[in-house]
Amino acid sequence: MSNAAQDVDTAAVATAVPTAGRKKVNEQDRAPLAITIRIFIYLVAVHFFAGFLFLLFYVAGAK
Repeated sequence: MSNAAQDVDTAAVATAVPTAGRKKVNEQDRAPLAITIRIFIYLVAVHFFAGFLFLLFYVAGAK
C-alpha cells in the first residue's frame, strides 16, 4: 500500500469518528418501553412478595 493510499484511509477514519459530546442513541441499544415497565413492575412485585414472606416468618418465629 502506498503512502498516498494510507493517507486517504487515515483521513476517512478521522472523519468517521463522531465528535466528542454527541452520542447518537440507537433504537436497538434500548429495550422497548413496554418491556422496561413490565420488568420494573415484576421487580417491585417480587420484592413485595419477598417482604411478605420475611414478615410472615418473622411473626411466626416470635414467641
